[in-house]
Amino acid sequence: MGDKVKPQENIDTYESELKELSQADTGARSPEGIPAKMLFLVPFLWSLFQLWYASPLPYIFNFGILNDTEARSIHLGFAVFLAFVAFPAFKRSPRAYIPIQDWLFAFIGTFSALYIFLFYAELAERQGAPTTIDVITSVCGMLLLLEAARRALGPPLTIVASVFLCYTYFGPYMPDVIAHKGASLNKMMSHQWLTTEGVFGVALGVSTSFVFLFVLFGALLDKAGAGNYFIKMAFSLLGHMRGGPAKAAVVASGATGLISGSSIANVVTTGTFTIPLMKRVGFPGTKAGAVEVASSTNGQLTPPIMGAAAFLMVEYVGIPYTEVIKHAFLPAIISYIALIYIVHLEALKANMQGLPRKQVSTLSRKLFSFFTIFAGLIILSGLVYYGIGWIKNWLGDAAIWIICIAILVAYVSLVKYACRYPELKMDSPDADIVELPEVGPTVKSGLYYLLPVVLLIWCLMVERFSPGLSAFWATVFMLFIVFTQRPLQAYFRRDSANIQAAVKRGVKDFFDGMVSGARNMIGIGVATATAGIVVGTVTLTGIGLVMTEFVEFISGGNLLLILIFTALISLILGMGLPTTANYIVVSSLMAPVIVTLAAENGLIVPLIAAHMFVFYFGILADDTPPVGLAAFAAAAIARSDPIKTGIQGFAYDIRTAILPFMFIFNTQLLMINIDSWLDFVLVVVSAVIAMLTFAAATQGFWLVKSKWWETLLLLLVTFTLFRPGFFWDKIHPPIISIEPAKIIEVAEAAPDNGKLRFTVEGTNIDGDHVQKIVVLPLGERASGEERLAHAGFAIRTENEKVFIDYVEFFGQAQKAGIGIDWEITTVNQLADRPEKYWMFIPAFLLLFFVGYLQIRRRNSSAPPIKA
Repeated sequence: MGDKVKPQENIDTYESELKELSQADTGARSPEGIPAKMLFLVPFLWSLFQLWYASPLPYIFNFGILNDTEARSIHLGFAVFLAFVAFPAFKRSPRAYIPIQDWLFAFIGTFSALYIFLFYAELAERQGAPTTIDVITSVCGMLLLLEAARRALGPPLTIVASVFLCYTYFGPYMPDVIAHKGASLNKMMSHQWLTTEGVFGVALGVSTSFVFLFVLFGALLDKAGAGNYFIKMAFSLLGHMRGGPAKAAVVASGATGLISGSSIANVVTTGTFTIPLMKRVGFPGTKAGAVEVASSTNGQLTPPIMGAAAFLMVEYVGIPYTEVIKHAFLPAIISYIALIYIVHLEALKANMQGLPRKQVSTLSRKLFSFFTIFAGLIILSGLVYYGIGWIKNWLGDAAIWIICIAILVAYVSLVKYACRYPELKMDSPDADIVELPEVGPTVKSGLYYLLPVVLLIWCLMVERFSPGLSAFWATVFMLFIVFTQRPLQAYFRRDSANIQAAVKRGVKDFFDGMVSGARNMIGIGVATATAGIVVGTVTLTGIGLVMTEFVEFISGGNLLLILIFTALISLILGMGLPTTANYIVVSSLMAPVIVTLAAENGLIVPLIAAHMFVFYFGILADDTPPVGLAAFAAAAIARSDPIKTGIQGFAYDIRTAILPFMFIFNTQLLMINIDSWLDFVLVVVSAVIAMLTFAAATQGFWLVKSKWWETLLLLLVTFTLFRPGFFWDKIHPPIISIEPAKIIEVAEAAPDNGKLRFTVEGTNIDGDHVQKIVVLPLGERASGEERLAHAGFAIRTENEKVFIDYVEFFGQAQKAGIGIDWEITTVNQLADRPEKYWMFIPAFLLLFFVGYLQIRRRNSSAPPIKA
C-alpha cells in the first residue's frame, strides 16, 4: 500500500526542504553573539510595541499615542529590519553570521519605513509637493521593500509589484486596451510611499492593528502546549475509527487553525505526527500527505482566526469581523465534514482499521458521556452568557472586575483539575506500537487552554470589541497563562522542589512566544506592504475600471466565465504569493468586477461573497501543483513525490473549490438572506448532505464502488441541494416583466429597503450602444418619485416610452453606469411563487434511489462492511 522507499539522498533532500519550509515565516539565520541577541531583542520589542499600541494604556497615561499612519510606519520598520537580518539573500549566503551589506540594507530600509513617523508634521505641511529628499527616501524604501519581499517570500510577489510599478510609469506606452496617461517618478513615489494610498495603506494597517496580535496570540498558545493538546485530543476521540489517524489529522488541523492561520505551519505542526501514523494504518505516502495538506489549507477557513486575509475583509468590505466569522462559518464546517467523510471512504475502499484503545467503551457509556458533555456545554454556555449579562446589568462598570475574578477562578480550578491527570506528551509516530490515549484524561488535561479562545470569541461576538482590542485582551490572558501554568501545576502536584524551575520555564516560554510571534509576522508585514503597491497602482491609474471593461470583453459578460477567470488568476498568483498578498492583489482588481458584472446580469452578489470567493481560491493555491508550498511540506514529511501529493491534495480539495461558485449563486450558504429558523435548518442540512454527496461522487465510492451514471446522478443531487433555485426558476420564474410606464407604482409598492430591478439601454460616453440590467436600492417606504430619487435618478415619459431624465452625481444610478436619455425597456417585479425548497424532494428521492441500488449490489456481492 505504501510508496516505494526513496534513496537516502532523496530523503535527506526532502528533510532539508521541510526544514527550509518550516523556516519560511521566521528566517533561516541562526547567528551567534551580538547578532543573535539582536535577533532576539528586536522581535521582542516589536511584540511589546504592538501590545502597547493595541492597549488602552496610551490613553490612560496620555503617552505614546500614535495615529494609524505612524503605527504603520513603525510596524513596517520592524518588518523590514528583521527581513534583512533574519533572511539570507541567497541559498549560498551565510547563515551563521549577518554580512555587513545586510546590516546596511536593514538600517537604510528601516529609516525609509520610519520616514513618515519621523517627519510626519513636515510631510503633512507639504502634502503633494515632495522634496528631493522625500523622493530619494521613497525610491530607496521601495527598492529595499521589494528586496525584503524577495528574501522573505520569494520572487513572485516582488515581480508582481514591479510589474504594477512599471505599468504606472509606462502607462502611455501600454497597449490601447490598458493604456493610461502615466505618472512621473515624483508623483508615483509620493503616492506609493508618502500617502496612505499605497504601501502604507489599508493592508498594512490591518497587519498593524489586527493581524499581529492574532499571530502573537497563536504563538503563545503554541508555546503553552495547546497545539500538542489539540492533536492528542483529536487522536483520542477519532483514532480508533477506520482511517482514524487521518480523521484525527483533519480535526487537529482545524483546531490548530485557531492557533496559526497558516497552512504551512499547520502541516509542519500536525503533519509531523499525523502523516507517519496515517501511513502505519495503510495510507500511501501520497494520500497521507494529501489528507494533511487538504485539512491544513482548510485551517485558514476556520473561524474565529482565519489567516491575515480574513481581517483585510473588515476594511475592504466595510463590515465588522463578527460578520466575516458568520459568513465563513457554514462553508468551513461543511468543508471539514466532507473531508472527514472522504477519509472514511478511502478507509472503506482499502479496508483500513483504526488504532487500538487501552479500554473498549460500551455503547451505553459512549451515549452517556456524549449526552453528559453535550448537556454540560449547553448549561455552561447558558450560565456564561446570561450570568455575565445579568452581572453587567446589575453592577454596571464594576462588573468587569467580577468577571475577571470569575475567569481567574475558572482558570486556577481547571489547572488544578488537569493536574489529576498525567501531563500530555506526544508519542513517537515511528514507535513499534502506537496506542491511543484515553479520551477522558486527555480532554480534561488541557481544558484551560480553551479559556483564552472563549475569551476571544466573547470579546468579538458578545462585547463587540474591535478585532484588535479583542485579540489584545485574549493575548494578555494568554501571557498570564504562559507565566503561571507551570508553577501552578508544580504546586498542585505537590512538586515544591521544582516550582522555581517551573517559574523559569514560564519566563522562558513568555520570551520565546513573544519572539516567535514577531518573527512569524515578518513575512506577513512585508507582504501586506508590498501588496499595497498594487492597491496604490489601482487608485493612481484607474486600472480597476479598465479591468472591468477588459474582463467583460473577454468573457462576453458571462458571469460564470468571469468567476472561472478570477479563480484561475487566484490559483496562478497564489502558487508563488502568500495568501494575504494574493487576496489583496486579486480582490483589488476582480471583486468589484464580479459585483458590477453580476448586477448587469441581473444577479445581486454581495461584496462579501466576491471577497470570500477570492479568499477561498487564494488558500487553495497552497496545495496547487506545481508550486503549492503546503504540498511540498507534507511531501517532505511523507517522503513522497511533491507533485503527486499536491495533485492528490487538490483532488481532495475540489469539494472546497466548488463552494465559492455555489455561494455566489446561493448566498444563503454565507448566512445571507436567511429569514427564519426553518430557513437556517434547511440550508445547513441541505448543504451538509450536498457536500457529503459530492465527496462520494468525486471518490467514485459511496456504499460500494459507484457506476459512472450513479456518479452523474450524485453530482446532480449535489447541484440541486446546493442551488435549488436553478431548476425552480425554470418552473416558476422568480420575476415578472412589467411595462416601463408603471415603474413609479412598482417602486412605491416595494418593501422597506427593497430594490428596483429594470432593463435600460442607451449610448455610453464612448459611443457604444449598451443594454444592461440594473438593480438599485430604494430605501425606506415613500412615494414612488421619492424612492427613485433615493436611487439617484428621475424619469420622463415620451410617446409611451420611459427615459432617464436626470442622474444624480455620484448617486447609485450613476455608479451603476446609467446615462441621461437612456430608455427603460422593462421593469421587473418579484413573482409570488412557492419556496424553492420543494426541489429538495426530487433530489432526496434520487439520492435514495442511488442508495437503494448500491445497497442491493453490496448485499449481493459481499457481507456488509463494518463501520
